[in-house]
Amino acid sequence: MKSKKRSIKSADAFFKGLLKDPEIRLYYEAERAKSTLAVAVKAARKRARLTQAQLAKKIGTTQSVIARLESSGDPRIPSLSLLASIAAACHGKLELGFTFKKAT
Repeated sequence: MKSKKRSIKSADAFFKGLLKDPEIRLYYEAERAKSTLAVAVKAARKRARLTQAQLAKKIGTTQSVIARLESSGDPRIPSLSLLASIAAACHGKLELGFTFKKAT
């Protein structure tokens, strides 16, 4: 008995196809931005050698707020003033920018 060969799409091809849908792409980009913020907050805190509780105290919030920010599981987006406070407490500054596709 001959076995049939099936064409299997790679995960990359599958996700590339999904991201062609503008609505899915919008949600994907929002989640990616939250994840990037979470990693940046944690990296800044660790670079400043602060615990979550120490950072929270410096900016006048609670440790749980910092934990939620670092987990990226919170559906809320942190305010620019909160992010600027975190940056300052970690001896840094907040920078914001846009990235554009090259014109074709």
